Amino acid sequence: MLTWRIEVLHLKLTHPWKTARHASEEKLNFLLQVSDGRYNGFGEAAPSIRYGETPELLLQQYQVLLMAGLPSVKSMEDLLQLLLEHPPVNALRFAIESAYLHYYCQLKGIAVHQLLGQPAPRQQVTCCTLPTVAPGKVREFIQAHQLDRFRSLKVKVSPEQGAELVEEVLLAIERPLVLDGNESWRDPDELLVFLNSLDTGRVLFMEQPMPAGHVSEYAHMKDSSPIPLVADESMTDAADFELLQTQFQGVNIKLMKAGGYLNTVRLLQEARKHGLMVMLGSMVETSLGAWSAMQLSSAFDFVNLDGFLLLEREPFNLVREQGGVLYQK
Repeated sequence: MLTWRIEVLHLKLTHPWKTARHASEEKLNFLLQVSDGRYNGFGEAAPSIRYGETPELLLQQYQVLLMAGLPSVKSMEDLLQLLLEHPPVNALRFAIESAYLHYYCQLKGIAVHQLLGQPAPRQQVTCCTLPTVAPGKVREFIQAHQLDRFRSLKVKVSPEQGAELVEEVLLAIERPLVLDGNESWRDPDELLVFLNSLDTGRVLFMEQPMPAGHVSEYAHMKDSSPIPLVADESMTDAADFELLQTQFQGVNIKLMKAGGYLNTVRLLQEARKHGLMVMLGSMVETSLGAWSAMQLSSAFDFVNLDGFLLLEREPFNLVREQGGVLYQK
């Protein structure tokens, strides 16, 4: 019988993290471990408020799975059936599935990417997200933290802080930008004015400027936008690719939102079938989450795995970043 344990990770951030929905200086994640006494597998859960994933709910669902037979699982098929019968939130599902898969790969002496049928991971260029910085302080922050070592930067924008912030960043660094709207725009006409103000030669694409529910607005805007639009919050574990194809040029797939390696591979394959650019993203996670995502990163067009770089003290040291490139340890 397998032994499972869960541990709370209190992760202090290097800088306050702000989106259109909330701001925080700390992230609460969970570490899952499964062991047979000799081999061990670890997985991380990074719950998202956006999807109703509270720590309390995650712990409740974990206890339900324990009582339903999680320690008696003998195969991946057993585990998938248990998760089907007692479905947890996606972050917990990913932690459990990845912990078991990592354990199984150790037991059988097979690499994770091989088991998943994906190309081998390699050193990986990553985009880096610019934290919230006061107006007029962007250049100073970029220089102080040597952010020019990254080949692209992500900038969180909103109707209140959009064109001026982008211009300030572009003046401070000669790197292409990715913009993240975090669903903050409500008026598509106002959004289109903003998009048309951008330097299309230096802005690669924009993630999720309007709420996921603005389906018709996205469909109307897709061909009008001067830069590609990429789904983030609209991209969930059960994505409708026929619909997404009418709204976006690309999708941001995150393992925590997909709820596991296996579903991530399925989503990746479906996105390819529908001609969408595929981006691999992350939540605020430790290097365990980054290492897990790196097992699939070679199959993606664009990678943004900087979540562990936002932590004041990263606990696992499984991935290092040098010159804007990620290396597995």
